[in-house]
Amino acid sequence: MDTPPLLIVDAANVVGSRPDGWWRDRVGATTRLRDRLVPVGPAGVPPELPAPVEVVLVVEGVARDVPATEGVRVVSAPGSGDDTIVALVTEVTDRRRVVVTADRGLRERVTALGAEVYGPRWLRGEGQPDRSGPGQPRRSGPG
Repeated sequence: MDTPPLLIVDAANVVGSRPDGWWRDRVGATTRLRDRLVPVGPAGVPPELPAPVEVVLVVEGVARDVPATEGVRVVSAPGSGDDTIVALVTEVTDRRRVVVTADRGLRERVTALGAEVYGPRWLRGEGQPDRSGPGQPRRSGPG
C-alpha cells in the first residue's frame, strides 16, 4: 500500500488569513482550525489531494500548547514555525508533501525541497486553488 501524502498546515498563517477576530484568542482560533482539519485525513481535499492524508498542524507562539486530536498530529515549533515546516518537509522524502501557507518566503523554501504549496483558500474550499510547487507557477492573489 502506498504511503499517504503528508499535509502540513502552517497554523499561524492559515488562522491569520481571515479577519475573523482570531487575534483576540489565538489559542481558540488554532484549536478551531485543528478541529476543522479532522475530516481531511479520511476525505482528502479533492480533487488535488485524494484520501487518505496524514495531517500535521504546525503551531507556534501562544498557540504552541494546542494539543493533537485524533486525525491531526500537532507539532509545536520550538522557535520559528517556518523552520519547523521546512524541517518536516526535509525529513520526509519518500512521499508527496503538501504545505498550506500564504507565506511567500516559506513557499520558496519548501518548493525548493520538492513540496507542493497551496494557499489557505484552497484548504477552506474557497475558489480556485492557489498552488505552487515543482513545475507549478504560483497564482497571483491573496492566499
